[in-house]
Amino acid sequence: MSQFAVIIPAAGQSSRFGGAEKKPFVALDGRPVWLRSAETFWGRDDVSKVYIVVAPADRDDFRARFGHHLAFTNAELVEGGSERFESVANALARVPESVPLVAVHDAVRPLVTPALINAVVQSATEHGAAMLAVPVADTLKQVEPETNRITGTVPRAGVWQAQTPQVFRRDWLAEAYAARGRLTVPITDDAQLIEALGHSVVVVPGSPLNFKITTRDDLELADAVLKARAARREEDKPSRRPFDDEMQ
Repeated sequence: MSQFAVIIPAAGQSSRFGGAEKKPFVALDGRPVWLRSAETFWGRDDVSKVYIVVAPADRDDFRARFGHHLAFTNAELVEGGSERFESVANALARVPESVPLVAVHDAVRPLVTPALINAVVQSATEHGAAMLAVPVADTLKQVEPETNRITGTVPRAGVWQAQTPQVFRRDWLAEAYAARGRLTVPITDDAQLIEALGHSVVVVPGSPLNFKITTRDDLELADAVLKARAARREEDKPSRRPFDDEMQ
């Protein structure tokens, strides 16, 4: 599997989350959300470096509160911009040209698993660009913002909900960011930038549990998932037999 760098943007405003603390920095089962998102990557042998992007206003506080987590890892703190794309661009500029792939993963998507990462990186190695996504299962409605009245129903056949990580050839992503200023349509994720260059992005089936924390309800759900996973690991441990203690 190809070596890859990881960019984790954590410089957003968290306007929909509420509360005094931004959502990447709140505790999730005793550990900050951003850390749960990042540590799945930085323990991997195929990751060159993890670039964690924070807003300039948060940099000093982040170092004071969380700097010890970075001390013995292959992680680097990067100053973000006023928009997400500026933040990713700042981190992308730090990635050496010798690194063939770059993964972009939301700081507030802490439930991604090693198996999902393996699958999307392998697909990007083969095709140049890949992303996790899940097929839309619910009926989608178009709604008039002022009145909340339904104005149409969106066919869900062939519609997938994007997730991260999204993984791309480094040179494609750098070219896409260099060309971003020439685009006239709103861009909502990195895969769309790659598509605008004319490259195909392969979808890799993700998991409904790899969701993004946007609200307090999402945080509670993520906490429940972590506890369920921990309980499952305990159940999967081999039970001790009575004669085991006698043989020690």
